[in-house]
Amino acid sequence: MTSPFVRRRRLAAELRTLREERDMTADRLACLIHQSRMKISKLENAHVRPDLADVMKILDVLGVTGERWHDIVRIARDAAERGWWDAYGDAMGDRQRLYADIESGAKTIREYQPGAMPGILQTPDYTWALIEHAKAEGPITYIPERLVEARLQRQRTVLRPGGPEYEVILDEVGLRRFSVPPDVMYAQLHHVIKIAETHARVTVLVYPLVTGVTESLTPGGSFALFTFPDPNDPPMAAVQTISTELFYTEPGEVARYARRYDNVRRTSLSEVSSLSFLSGLASELDTEMRFVT
Repeated sequence: MTSPFVRRRRLAAELRTLREERDMTADRLACLIHQSRMKISKLENAHVRPDLADVMKILDVLGVTGERWHDIVRIARDAAERGWWDAYGDAMGDRQRLYADIESGAKTIREYQPGAMPGILQTPDYTWALIEHAKAEGPITYIPERLVEARLQRQRTVLRPGGPEYEVILDEVGLRRFSVPPDVMYAQLHHVIKIAETHARVTVLVYPLVTGVTESLTPGGSFALFTFPDPNDPPMAAVQTISTELFYTEPGEVARYARRYDNVRRTSLSEVSSLSFLSGLASELDTEMRFVT
């Protein structure tokens, strides 16, 4: 399906452009369709699921007709769609629900992960270990069991036949400075190797600790780059912070993150060498666990 989140952002841009082209204020538009100024603001900033009746009223007031009218109504219908993640509500976590939405309609996903394993590749035990860390930091706003279920559904969605091309770059620092029990990390490393070897659309690369001089600064945190089947849906960069996500579709901003990704990718190990590295790291862990016991 087409990502409703992506279409909401596109609908927002279309409606805002149409209104500004007609030199109409948001207050005036709200008055003409008998809605609040706040509702127009939320719609034009993609903060609300669109009501098709309201969108049609806006198009009528702005004098939009013909093919243009049908195109925008189609976008609005896509933006109003519900996906499997909506059945979970807040139980799966706001952040994960948002990524599930975007991934559902992606053509390609490229991700740089300097710390924890990306959700698409996590084993349930690894996810549970991260949940325990989250609990230690304070109250959580999701239901752990539902979060784990939803993460598995996200994985099935991305790894399905005909799903998006998925490439991830794992930083050696994060692989060695892990925060889960060694046995969980050992199983997680083998899981990543298996996924990469059995799914043709998945590529796993390792960004080594020792690289020599690089072309640019290493990214300061994790981020993902998305493209979509419809060329009119712009590429997107999603940048993770501790508490929220920042989404960019402006060409200049997306290009900036794409350059950072490409620079890291050029310095990363090859796919074959990366999987060999992960296998070697798992063997090191196995030796350490045997020595401790």
